[in-house]
Amino acid sequence: MNKLAINWWEKSVSLPVPHYKWPNIDDKIEKVVIEQLHKTISIYDKSGIFEEFENNFSNYHWLNHSLLFNSWTSAIFAMFESIWLWPWDEILCPNYTFFATISPITYNWAFPIPCDCDKDWNIDPNEILKKITSKTKAIIITHMWWIPCNMDLIVNICKENNLLLLEDCSHAHWAEYKWKKVWTFWDIAAWSLQWKKTLTWWEWWVLSTNNEEYYYKSLLLWHYNKRSSSEIPLDHDYHKYSTTWFWLKLRAHPLAIAIANDELSRLDTYLQDRNEFASYMINEVNDISFLQMPNFDDKLPSWYAFVMQYNQDEANGILLEKFYEALICEWLDELDIPFSTSLIHNFDLFKELNNVNPRLYKENIKTYTDIDFPNSVKFYNNALKLPVWNRECDKEIVEKYVEWIKKVAYYVVNEPWVFKK
Repeated sequence: MNKLAINWWEKSVSLPVPHYKWPNIDDKIEKVVIEQLHKTISIYDKSGIFEEFENNFSNYHWLNHSLLFNSWTSAIFAMFESIWLWPWDEILCPNYTFFATISPITYNWAFPIPCDCDKDWNIDPNEILKKITSKTKAIIITHMWWIPCNMDLIVNICKENNLLLLEDCSHAHWAEYKWKKVWTFWDIAAWSLQWKKTLTWWEWWVLSTNNEEYYYKSLLLWHYNKRSSSEIPLDHDYHKYSTTWFWLKLRAHPLAIAIANDELSRLDTYLQDRNEFASYMINEVNDISFLQMPNFDDKLPSWYAFVMQYNQDEANGILLEKFYEALICEWLDELDIPFSTSLIHNFDLFKELNNVNPRLYKENIKTYTDIDFPNSVKFYNNALKLPVWNRECDKEIVEKYVEWIKKVAYYVVNEPWVFKK
């Protein structure tokens, strides 16, 4: 067994960086960009590449309506606007998620109410039940790190309490819960297509719904004038606002959509390849006692990332940060401690709404401590993340990563004293 690089001994053989390249830029991608450049770089209605992609996206998911936005927050903002939030409405949300899933609520004079997570890192249905009040309007869920939420229980809770269900599918492109796609449970769903996502290209989102009212409201935010005028029926109450509405323009860029439309045609292949690499990684490191592998039972993963849980007690008391440092020294450049996806209750934005936006909030949301969210705090403090590769040429890199993880794990178990130097 080679010595650990962290102690200035023999380093593992390095590989050219970056070790993970995504998205795959090939001749076909370059071709669709050039073709779109010669067509148009601005689209005012539902035509051209906008129409083509939205129709393809809807058909792929059996949807009535899909609508492109220019960013993560724009689509989520439209989602909350479309359900007509009123002052003091409460939205139940996961405590462990990316903050931008929740932050647009604060532009609507409503209150996000965080709920602890379950063993799968997703919002816990039992916590939802505890926090429902007469002010609760909706539940927004995030399928964290590609693992779908416990949808049977959540859907039943929404039906029994007359609550809207909003899905953030950013991490779970085409994942399934009991062989049903994650986007088929909701009133409205949204996908992030930021560059790290499975279906990717630039900063933009897709908002989807089978409800015409929500679609029209979101459309009026997407872009005033031509598209709204042509799609909202003349006899509909909203048609008279189609030229102006909220005077926002949140549409995506045609070049990005052209690329994503090509990527959509390759999606099934990407998912299959990611599953193969993820299965290999699990099988190879599953016997390391202090690393808990992802558990998905009757859920079909989409592998936005490969997230493990570190158990310090099983690791002879060696801190997560020390284990991480040792792996980085072994050239695991793509390893990450995902701090940016964090705990909602710790952000000052949500603790001090009356200071951040005094125009709307005269009083603040209830403040919480780590004691209120033991599961999400534990997961956040012990998470390690790797990408999930999907190309045949990446096989060597994946094998090296597995080899290096096993190497460091050997010292954790058999010679823990080397980490204390």
